[in-house]
Amino acid sequence: MDNTQTLEKMKKLRLYGMHTCFENAVETGMIHNFKPDELLSHLIEAEYDERCERKLQNLIKNANFRFIAPFESIKFKAERNLNKSQILKLLDFKWLSEGSNIIITGYTGTGKTFLACAIGLKACMKGFKVGYHNSNKFFYQLKYAKSCGNYLREFDKIIKQDLIILDDFGLDILDKESRMSLFEILEERTEDKSMMITSQVQVENWYDIIGEKTIADAICDRLISKSEFISLKGDSLRKVISNNS
Repeated sequence: MDNTQTLEKMKKLRLYGMHTCFENAVETGMIHNFKPDELLSHLIEAEYDERCERKLQNLIKNANFRFIAPFESIKFKAERNLNKSQILKLLDFKWLSEGSNIIITGYTGTGKTFLACAIGLKACMKGFKVGYHNSNKFFYQLKYAKSCGNYLREFDKIIKQDLIILDDFGLDILDKESRMSLFEILEERTEDKSMMITSQVQVENWYDIIGEKTIADAICDRLISKSEFISLKGDSLRKVISNNS
């Protein structure tokens, strides 16, 4: 069997990492420098790396982040009240494996969304399934899914995510349908899956945002009782960027 046939069969079997590696080895003549066991090991390693990278890219794509936020770009400054040790500790993702939550609060422009996306991106790199959602759009999409008869399918997809990022929570007061959807999602995920919520509204005021005291108590209990809190302070980063440009 010649190398052309081997390469074609690798493609048909979707062994893309092996295909690229073997093709390069043939074209450069490096194939003659490998013993059979070394070549096999080299090809398997290439396939493994390619599949890991493909999985990561799929996780990032499916997360639908607002920003592809590199962790290295986070500005740890005292005036932001952003503790580097606290954030680095979160990157072991023990909290995510335990189904704990993260709540990030702060005024507009303090970097809540960027921080959430940066942590979410790192979670993808660890192999976790993440879903980023703007809060208002999230509840609108659930209502739309109900009207189309697709609610259960959408609901099932959401609860299977290891981490849900709910961004800008509390900009609008929840109506009955939205708060019940949030309660149902939390009920399915509590003690098992995690949420990360960013909000301009301080946690003690969430009861007013959620409405209906009994449901608000149930939602806040599930969100707050097992959470890590990050409270960002300082001037708007957008204003800082604008002044420096």
